[in-house]
Amino acid sequence: MSVTSGSSRRALQTGPSGWLAAPALAFFLLFAIIPLFGVLFLSFTSWDGLGEIKLDGLSSWTTVLTDPITGNALLVTAKIMFFSFIIQAPISLLLGVFTAAGQKYRAALAVLYFVPLLLSSAAVAIAFKALLDPNFGMGAGLGLPFLTQDWLGDSDLVLFVVVFVIAWQFVPFHTLIYQGGVRQIPTSLYEAAQIDGAGRMQQFFSITLPQLKYTIITSSTLMVVGSLAYFDLVFVLTGGGPGYATRLLPLHMYLTGFKANDMGAASALGVILVVIGLALALLLQRLGGKNRNASQLEGA
Repeated sequence: MSVTSGSSRRALQTGPSGWLAAPALAFFLLFAIIPLFGVLFLSFTSWDGLGEIKLDGLSSWTTVLTDPITGNALLVTAKIMFFSFIIQAPISLLLGVFTAAGQKYRAALAVLYFVPLLLSSAAVAIAFKALLDPNFGMGAGLGLPFLTQDWLGDSDLVLFVVVFVIAWQFVPFHTLIYQGGVRQIPTSLYEAAQIDGAGRMQQFFSITLPQLKYTIITSSTLMVVGSLAYFDLVFVLTGGGPGYATRLLPLHMYLTGFKANDMGAASALGVILVVIGLALALLLQRLGGKNRNASQLEGA
């Protein structure tokens, strides 16, 4: 056996060299890990963003953890996360299953569903802010009293308006994920189910949902953790108001750092945001089981 064939066989047995991941790891270290430690350091300092950075112990943490606005921001974030999930998850799943079929009209509808993915969050927020204006928006233009409410100024309505706008923008993204997952399911499973006399509902609950287990975990992780990053849309749409009704945690961090000029407290909020995101991601990944990276088609 030649030296070349022997090295090739060893490469096939051991997989690609770990050095191939070195550039990605270098970028991750440079743009993620090092800044994260920088934020952690700043959380123990007193800094207005311009002057001298002074070590201040746990003062910033004490300020953040005892501030009732922080507690309210956590509650608002949890509400948006919960309502966004229970709205987006079933709609995305059903639309993904629907658009995965090969009919031409479904493909045409899929194109329409994915249009919001082409728009930035700021553009979406500006558009809905204009449409929901009680004086010059859609309600006034169509002459419909129901739509002339102060949607963004009523503290009882604004949270659900924000959730609706978020769902409108991000349902297409998760629909695309489910569409890809459904198209990977072998058609032989459905053909065998039809031979056994299973209807469409039985096929959906007995084949489609079990085969989408890992897709559901992935989509749910992106959906829940992504709820911690709804800054630009909420900032442009409501600015955190009225009052503190939509002041979620990332917006509170921004306003604390760049409006109140308290970078120490803002850094502490950033650390809290990272910890919550990591905890939620790990929790959802644990739900996938120890073999969550294995193919969902194994044993099919």
